Amino acid sequence: MKKNIKVSKNQYHHGDLYQTLIVASKDILQNSGLASLSMRKLAEVTGVSRTAPYHHFKDKKALLSAIAEDGFLQQDALIKEMINPLSAGYSVQRFESFVIAYVHFAVENPEQYDLMYGGEIWKSGSATQSLDDAAKKSFKRWLSEINKLQTQGILKQGVAPLRLAQVTWATLHGLCRLFNDGIYVNAEDIDEMGRTAVKLLLN
Repeated sequence: MKKNIKVSKNQYHHGDLYQTLIVASKDILQNSGLASLSMRKLAEVTGVSRTAPYHHFKDKKALLSAIAEDGFLQQDALIKEMINPLSAGYSVQRFESFVIAYVHFAVENPEQYDLMYGGEIWKSGSATQSLDDAAKKSFKRWLSEINKLQTQGILKQGVAPLRLAQVTWATLHGLCRLFNDGIYVNAEDIDEMGRTAVKLLLN
């Protein structure tokens, strides 16, 4: 069910208007879809002038890139959490938790996830340099973590880290697409499918 979105002017200060615009944009996407998101609509729901969003995004394409970039930053944070802060090491359990958290993020934020990996931005060649950098940085971090998981004997060895990083990410993306495209609709399946994927990847 769609709902009206309204962000009060009192909810932000000048310094964090950028983040307020990102949050409001994601709310519009989640509740009304991509077609409903416009610079005018964004100004309306955040209670700012029609020109205010243009101080941060030159147009809607730049706004969509910023939303996708925000998703990659969240994804990066999930990858970092794989490292055990107490032992500075890795474990099957932490890798499994990451896989499940990754799929949950995609399922709970389908519109944002589509912008991160769909054709709306990439096929049109409208990605900003900042988004391109964030996406590449995220994959490089993933590659680094896969390499460490191999070194510690958790993931399959004897496979080039780059290829394993590509295949594992493709596996996660495939799970996300199955849920977001409506092929699997039972939320209770997410965790079990994530655990099964991890078992197939273990050494």
